[in-house]
Amino acid sequence: MQLSPLFRLFGTLIYGFIGWELGVALAQTREITPESAMIILTSAGVCALIGYILSPWLLVAPARAARNNLRQVPIEDLLTGIFGLTLGLIVAALLAYPVSKLPTPFGTILPFVIAIVFGYLGATVMVLRKQDIFALWRIPTSAGAAASNGVVANSDRALLLLDTSVIIDGRIADIAGTGFILGKMAVPRFVLNELQYIADSSEVLRRNRGRRGLEMLDKLQNNPEVEIEFIDMDPEDAQQVDDKLISLAMELDAAVVTNDYNLNRVARLQGVTILNINELANAVKSILLPGEELSLKIIQEGKESGQGVGYLEDGTMVVVENGRQYVNQEVLVHVTKILQTNAGRLIFATPEAF
Repeated sequence: MQLSPLFRLFGTLIYGFIGWELGVALAQTREITPESAMIILTSAGVCALIGYILSPWLLVAPARAARNNLRQVPIEDLLTGIFGLTLGLIVAALLAYPVSKLPTPFGTILPFVIAIVFGYLGATVMVLRKQDIFALWRIPTSAGAAASNGVVANSDRALLLLDTSVIIDGRIADIAGTGFILGKMAVPRFVLNELQYIADSSEVLRRNRGRRGLEMLDKLQNNPEVEIEFIDMDPEDAQQVDDKLISLAMELDAAVVTNDYNLNRVARLQGVTILNINELANAVKSILLPGEELSLKIIQEGKESGQGVGYLEDGTMVVVENGRQYVNQEVLVHVTKILQTNAGRLIFATPEAF
């Protein structure tokens, strides 16, 4: 239904009526005479024209905004809000009669104030406590409905929410392709929006990272062995993407897959399960013990005098004492010490000749 013509007509009539009354006041008479008619009709016409012009901004735009906002309100919020408003107005009605017996002006004003306050409190409290209220009657909310409709297909399979950093990183696609991830992966709509925003950035590096993330999502979707979907749920109790991700994970009892150190710490403090790809990468690196031998190609000089540096296949750095002379050569080295750091594992070794 097109509301613009209706609201424009309504605004024109209202402003025309105001202009008519203003013309009567200026003419100081309601009798239609040639002189008064010119004043009244001119005033009514000018005001009606103003109403015709301004009504889209004064009536149509607010009505359209209210309608769009109403469409985004979850059905349980709408129902609980109406129910709470009704309860609040009932309580206000019960209090209105005794309050109306107060002396003027309190007896006249306070009933309206009480109705507004209790109506607002009723709606607000019911919306904020909707989870507990629906739980009393075992009614699922949108989170429960989403779970029953496929967000969590099986109760024995974990739901894994992917954040922006792990999608851009790309290793999740390779890990999922190996079959090690038994849970169902999901990408919230607000994460996808952030990824698209990064891909549209004017900075080349940032834009390339965003496009890489979109390519990784496409790779995951096209892998028949990977189960992934997008979730339209957007928590209203958070503004930042990380906060929304934590809130959604708590609501759906899901785990968050991330490479973000700060998100990792904050989520764990709130009891959310975190799967960190960097921690996984460190965990699956080959384990070496002091005294073991390995073949290593030394590719560059180290920071200290005489040192050489090489890397294992998993990316672990090996610092070879007295290895500078073997740069660009493959030699047999003995492991002397292993150092575990926040950045990963660091191995120290010496050439076999020493």
